[in-house]
Amino acid sequence: MTAAGQASGIALDRVQRQALRIGIAGLALCALGALLAPAQLFRAYLIGYLLWFGIGLGSLALLMLHHLVGGRWGHLIRRPLEAATRTLPLLAVLFVPLLLGLQSLYPWSRPEALSDELLRHKSVYLNVPFFIVRAVICFAIWIWLAQRLNRLSAQQDQVEDPALTRRLRRLSGPGLLLYAATVTFASWDWVMSLEPKWWSTILGMSTIVSQGLSALALMIVVAWALAAREPQGQDPYAEEATPGNFHDLGNLLLMFVVLWAYMAFSQFLIVWAGDLVEEIIWYVPRYKTSWVWIGGALLLLGFFLPFILLLLRRTKRERRSLALVAAGLLVMRLLDLIWTIEPSFAPAGLTLHWLDLAAPAGLGGVWLHVYLRQLWKRPLLVLHDPRMQAAVRHG
Repeated sequence: MTAAGQASGIALDRVQRQALRIGIAGLALCALGALLAPAQLFRAYLIGYLLWFGIGLGSLALLMLHHLVGGRWGHLIRRPLEAATRTLPLLAVLFVPLLLGLQSLYPWSRPEALSDELLRHKSVYLNVPFFIVRAVICFAIWIWLAQRLNRLSAQQDQVEDPALTRRLRRLSGPGLLLYAATVTFASWDWVMSLEPKWWSTILGMSTIVSQGLSALALMIVVAWALAAREPQGQDPYAEEATPGNFHDLGNLLLMFVVLWAYMAFSQFLIVWAGDLVEEIIWYVPRYKTSWVWIGGALLLLGFFLPFILLLLRRTKRERRSLALVAAGLLVMRLLDLIWTIEPSFAPAGLTLHWLDLAAPAGLGGVWLHVYLRQLWKRPLLVLHDPRMQAAVRHG
């Protein structure tokens, strides 16, 4: 841990240790679940994995967006975003257990799938070797982008060179295009192929928005925790964490909430209007059974309530209030993933298992521990970013 990390880690080192304990306990419960309910374990593991993977990869997208367009909102969360992108190698390792449960999760991976004419037709794309190859390619691209961005950012701490800012911007433009393409393929592979006879053209964009929302929500909570360690005047990070900066982050969070709702409603409206068999089969168990209660909770607590709260100027300018809204949205992201994945295996009605909480908690504990270790390795504010200095003067 660096000197900067020691100074900033005193208040949160307990969180880091506690996260590791929760991670170990959660993974121990997952090991028990592997003996008692192996099929359910893989479903719960997929839910937990997609939650924390979405935060890590969504952080990469937000980081590139900040490098590309600038804006004072990004300076407060740039280093927390970079720390999250450095967890992508860990997320690649945590993906491996899902490969062991392919046949439990994905009908197209089972030998009898070839007896179905439609699945046999799709087997050119939906087959295990090609599935693994696509995952390897996607992770290679994501990790390379993260490492390259972090390397240039580290150089920016050493020397005051405006060329580094331009290189970060030039990398982020094509990087965002690569991110959008690879996330679309990953969403098809990991989510849509759970029901291989279902098709959605908007799922990739919906996944991108969900990842951005998840990542930004966690970054707001982290920024609040970091800014609350010391009073303003005693900590440079607390000095930067002004009500105006949090107001900007709140506006961005409001945009993601509205965009998520727009994507969800657009997909539902298109499916309802088209009334095609290959599209409505996904919605039938989610709206014709007790799963509809989860959908209603998402509508009320995942959109209407945060939408109203984030319209209030006071909510966005008070760090604690905004952090509470962001934390609530993280819980809704977990509920959204449960509603997205579980009905594919339990179409008759609402069924929840203790593994649906144990797996996300176990994976989240390990991820948070590694994330906080990465966060302390570098100064919390960039030292030689000319755009940050200009933004501070403008503010």
